[in-house]
Formats: sequence, structure tokens, C-alpha cells
Amino acid sequence: MGVKNIFKRYELKFMLTTQQYIQLKELMKKYMQGDEFGKSTICNLYFDTPDYLLIRHSIEKPVYKEKLRLRSYGTPKNDSTVFAELKKKYKSVVYKRRIGMSEQDAMKFLCERNPVKDTQITREIDYFLNFYNNPKPTVYLSYEREAFFSKTDSDFRMTFDRNILWRDYDLSLCKGVYGEPILKKNQVLLEVKTAAAIPMWLTMFLSENHIYKTSFSKYGTAYKTIFERSLKGEKHYA
Repeated sequence: MGVKNIFKRYELKFMLTTQQYIQLKELMKKYMQGDEFGKSTICNLYFDTPDYLLIRHSIEKPVYKEKLRLRSYGTPKNDSTVFAELKKKYKSVVYKRRIGMSEQDAMKFLCERNPVKDTQITREIDYFLNFYNNPKPTVYLSYEREAFFSKTDSDFRMTFDRNILWRDYDLSLCKGVYGEPILKKNQVLLEVKTAAAIPMWLTMFLSENHIYKTSFSKYGTAYKTIFERSLKGEKHYA
């Protein structure tokens, strides 16, 4: 499968126990196959305003919301390719546009507004940066991901995320993978990404195991911890 830079799909999230994760992976062998990246460590740098406007708005579950992040697969070096991603959600449909560039060029573009190659996507990101008055790196998030796609429909994808970590210091993808855990030891986050309906075999598994859709947000969960600690006057850095 080639690397896609434009996505339009529904994204559904479910929280599983480790046992449910093992059972589901066994069932998936008949219907799904591993993504080209297989198991990977995904690292994200989320951008926001000083008062966390973007994530506060997102938590309110509006009809429309958007976010900007910088993503890498594994810990990058300055010359490694990373992806500047603009993610929007409107009436439950997720639209994601991204563009690859070196980590160094990406940070200079997003943080210092240095010019990069003129494309439709970079113009949209540039508009976002102007509209929100130059948001800055706010939270680093990483997780171990296993990705799969359907044997009959490459647009249907499932991912499992574990070991989700966050920090609001050392805000660089190049600093490495570390931070505070978000999930409990027995939890695995399942994300289902589809342009159409969920297949019957998965619907039946979720129903039989009493697994229900959740609005869990990685960045949102990290922000809530930051906010709660700020109310107590606690520092939240190492």
C-alpha cells in the first residue's frame, strides 16, 4: 500500500482489555492483514494556543473541530521525514491532510513560519497557523501501534494502541519516547477507521463482549491531567 496524504473516513474508538485484544486478533486473522508498517512507535507533537483553546474546544464535542500535529514513526533525527498533519472532524467524519518533510524543516515551518514548498496542504496549514495566532508545541504523545487493513477493502483499517505516554516538556520528537502513561496496564485502545460500515464479524464480536464506542481522546486525557494539576498548583514536569 502506498502512503496516503489525504484521508476522509469515520473513526470509531473502543477500549479493550488485554484478553479481548488477544481474542480479537485471533478472529482478525481470517479478515485482516498487517499494515506495511506493522508494529510501530508513533510519536506526535500537538500544537495549541497558550490557553489550550483547541483541545478545550475539542473536549466540548462541537460539530466541527480541528487540530494540528507533527507525527513521526519512531524517534526521528533532524533530517528524518516527519508529517505535518491537519486533522478536522465535521459531523463524525474525519478529514486528514498531511505533508512530509524533514523534522528540521517542519519545526521551522510550524514554529518560525519559515517558507516551505507551496502546496494546497501547506497553504491550509499556514492558514491554520495564522487563524490561531501561531500555536506552539504543547504536548508530546507516543504509543505502540499495530495496524491492520481488510483483505477485501483497503479502506477499512483497525489499529491497536498500547503504552500511550505523554509529556508537556522536552517538546521535540527528537527527544525520544518517554512520559507519563495514560492507559491502565490491562487496557488497549482499538481504533476502527472506515469509509463505510463496520463489517458484521466485528460488530458481532463487539456486541458479544459488551464493548461499546468511546470518545476517548489521547490529547484530551493529557490536557485534563494538566488542568487538574494546575488547579492544585502542582508542577507536571520531571
